[in-house]
Amino acid sequence: MSKTLIIIAGPTAIGKTSLAISLAKHFKTEIISADSRQFYREMNIGTAKPSEVELKEVKHHLINSHSILDQFNAGDFEKESIELINKLFLDHDQVIMAGGSGLFINAVSHGFDQLPIASEEIRTYFNTILEEKGIKFLQDRLKKIDPVYYKEVDIFNPQRIIRALEVFESTGKTFSSLRTNIKKQRPFNIVKIGLNTDRNIVYERINLRVDQMIKDGLIEEVEGLKSFRHLNPLNTVGYSEIFNYLDGKSNREEAIEKIKQNTRRFAKRQLTWFKKSEDIKWYKPDELEPIIQHLNSIL
Repeated sequence: MSKTLIIIAGPTAIGKTSLAISLAKHFKTEIISADSRQFYREMNIGTAKPSEVELKEVKHHLINSHSILDQFNAGDFEKESIELINKLFLDHDQVIMAGGSGLFINAVSHGFDQLPIASEEIRTYFNTILEEKGIKFLQDRLKKIDPVYYKEVDIFNPQRIIRALEVFESTGKTFSSLRTNIKKQRPFNIVKIGLNTDRNIVYERINLRVDQMIKDGLIEEVEGLKSFRHLNPLNTVGYSEIFNYLDGKSNREEAIEKIKQNTRRFAKRQLTWFKKSEDIKWYKPDELEPIIQHLNSIL
């Protein structure tokens, strides 16, 4: 039987974790996370990691595997994931990958372009701007110099924005123009399943998830990470809004509403990214049986 990587994609809060666990049980295999923040062990509540119960149901990889002090980008993710996949294929015919990071999923399925590495001076320069002027300033700058990549990138992730600005500052060429789009050939099959449903339902799921995060102690989690707030992973949705609240720049209710708003915007951008992929077969989150039937018919 040929080896197959089953990728589950879709917007945040759509139910990717639940489906991944169900499919992993069905195929008696393991799960690799394709989330751009869940591998940081210091960030738990705000990254919506699988619960302890879920992690015990099926073995997960690339969750709690790195520190926020580690440098870990899409190229690193590609390398570690491919090594993991090949290792898991020694004992399994199928492996599940689930997550909402289009860049990380593309790195595994298509390969990641090795773009120029900027100097430490340039990186420090943009991180200083982020700290002094905020992410909006960097977003506007990227939109002006590289509107193509601006439409694709997670604009709430400063690491992605700064990386594109670094490339432009170092080479004078836009990040989008330097991508080769040459697809790497993988020694295994790849099947992509996309989850989506009515927008209002997605947004309601997001709102409920954020409310649950607050109940679970998100504010306390962020407060405990204040000494690391200068690090890029913490300048992301769910963390930067709480830092503003702790700084007195907003009240508690405003911070919570801002998280919901920014997460909804992020989900919309995720869908825009994934909808461009012609090789994704789309289902609603509750269509487990049709998904299994589809997979059984092609594996």
